[in-house]
Amino acid sequence: MKRKVFQMILIACVLMAFVSCDKNRIFEAYQPVSSEGWNKDSLATFLVNVNDTLQNHNILLNVRNEIEYKYSNLWLFVEISEPQGLVMKDTFEITLASPAGKWLGDGFGGLRTRQVMYRRNVYFPLPGEYKMSIQHGMRESILDGISDIGIRVEKTN
Repeated sequence: MKRKVFQMILIACVLMAFVSCDKNRIFEAYQPVSSEGWNKDSLATFLVNVNDTLQNHNILLNVRNEIEYKYSNLWLFVEISEPQGLVMKDTFEITLASPAGKWLGDGFGGLRTRQVMYRRNVYFPLPGEYKMSIQHGMRESILDGISDIGIRVEKTN
């Protein structure tokens, strides 16, 4: 348990060092998954405030998984709600391990962090608060081995 806490603190410090200099990032956050597993009914919800409707954005999904996670991928249901209520729903697969079984992403010890491009050049038509929700779409009701789920929204270059 102490090792896992140390790893989480170290990863958080390293990530803070990298993202503190990031001028393109407009939003990035993680939500922890219950230590008892990620229930298929549990949503990770993020409220993203968008002010610039002229600039296109990229949306990236972030997953932290333990090396004990028993799959090489993760299916997600993503839902984005505009300020006036229009909702976009999507299904998205993240590959967490290579076909040879090597974990992708960054990390050491028992935890890996994987960031993948979800959508490029997204146009947000309205200024305001966008609600972005992520739910796992795996067959198990309670999914073990995922520790955090996150989202990043950045300006395109």
